[in-house]
Amino acid sequence: MGRSTKYRPEPRMDDETATRESLAPLYWVVMHNDPVTTMEFVVEILIAMYGLGQERAVEVMLAIHNNGLEKVALMPLERAEFKVQATHAAARARGFPLTCTIEPEPVS
Repeated sequence: MGRSTKYRPEPRMDDETATRESLAPLYWVVMHNDPVTTMEFVVEILIAMYGLGQERAVEVMLAIHNNGLEKVALMPLERAEFKVQATHAAARARGFPLTCTIEPEPVS
C-alpha cells in the first residue's frame, strides 16, 4: 500500500512534550495497519493512550487503514517508547497484533 502525500497528521504535543521540546529531540509514534486488529480497537487506543478526540481518532484510524501506517503522536523518545510498549501490551491483552514503531522527527 502506498502512503498518501495529501494526509499529514497534526503534531500532538502534551504539556510534558511542550516543556521538554527544546531539551530533547522528538520522535513520532507510528501505528501500522494489520488484517486482524479491529478499527474500533484502534480508535479506542488512539483516544485512551494518545488523547485524541473521537472524530480525530477516526480520521487517524482511517489513514492507518488506507495508507498502511500513520504518524500518531510526537514526543520525546522515552515517552514514545513507553507509549509503544503500553499500546502493544493493551493490544496483546485483547488478542490483537497491533504494531507501533518509533521514527525520529526530521531536524530542519
